[in-house]
Amino acid sequence: MVKATRVTNDIRELRAARGITQAELASAVGVTRQTIIAIEQGRYSPSLEMAFLIARALGTRLDEVFAYPAD
Repeated sequence: MVKATRVTNDIRELRAARGITQAELASAVGVTRQTIIAIEQGRYSPSLEMAFLIARALGTRLDEVFAYPAD
């Protein structure tokens, strides 16, 4: 069983609003499509550098893409 990360994200919604596919985002960030899928599904928490690259590729701020909920 894979433990979900507590980091949440709005990648799927932001991608859809911009008409960007998972493959296009993966290419822009330099990762595989499977990595983007895992991040979107909350199964993988990206490195800080990757998070910034994702936000940049989506044309938005890091805190508009990712959140870490309070307890």
